[in-house]
Amino acid sequence: MRLNLISAIGIAAIAFAAGSLFTARLSRTENVRADANRVFELRIYHTVPGKASALQAEFRNKVTKLFARHDLKAVGYWAPEDAPASDNTFIYILAHPSRDEAKKHWAAFQGDPEFQEMIKSQTGDAKLVEKVDSTYMDPVDFSPLK
Repeated sequence: MRLNLISAIGIAAIAFAAGSLFTARLSRTENVRADANRVFELRIYHTVPGKASALQAEFRNKVTKLFARHDLKAVGYWAPEDAPASDNTFIYILAHPSRDEAKKHWAAFQGDPEFQEMIKSQTGDAKLVEKVDSTYMDPVDFSPLK
């Protein structure tokens, strides 16, 4: 009886180890490698003073839908908490498969007739954005987000 119990425990341990090794091999690196090749784009919009909330509304109601249409993937959107930046700054980060794909997606987005109409409507007193800063970034080796 004792020999059967030891054999059963040994078989279970070997099966567990083999299953763990197999699972580790399956879950390893294909997705991680693809993610590690992403490039992130930090975009900081400097709005006309007092227009940050209007720009947020444009993004909420229009731009996010256009982004989805043109495969521009937002990681997140932020608004500064403290003045004066809270009055005229809007920040977001996009994740792109590569720099070349980012260029293609932006070109398609900027050529979209709906985007063109939105830009035409933002002139004169309706102007929202004064300046856009864009920085492409690669995650460093110890970054939790890759």
